[in-house]
Amino acid sequence: MERVPILKIGEVLLVSIQVDLQDQTVLALQEDLAERIVATRARGVIIDITAVDIVDSFIGRMFATIAAMSRLMDAETVVVGMRPAVAITLVELGLSLGGIRTALDLEQGMRLLGAPLPAMGADPLDGR
Repeated sequence: MERVPILKIGEVLLVSIQVDLQDQTVLALQEDLAERIVATRARGVIIDITAVDIVDSFIGRMFATIAAMSRLMDAETVVVGMRPAVAITLVELGLSLGGIRTALDLEQGMRLLGAPLPAMGADPLDGR
């Protein structure tokens, strides 16, 4: 079974889903994320689903469960990169994903969490 990597960026955990979401993968992610929130004292969780093409009702409910679990541990969840087909499917399944904020991309998601954006492409020799 593949594991979804969880990266720490400041006080935010980034979950970038790049694998096919099987039920066991999502259940493992839920456990792994809960452990990482506690271990790192993260204040926010970003779930990047840019590479996700298809969701079913179980996967949609698990996103809502992950957000609720994170909120109970004082970490706000933002889902970024949702494709139109995924949004349409979630609506058709009647899953509103209450309590989950969404953003178009990672940068906007970081802003929603009030997290500083890492300097990308900055010249380390600048300001000598």
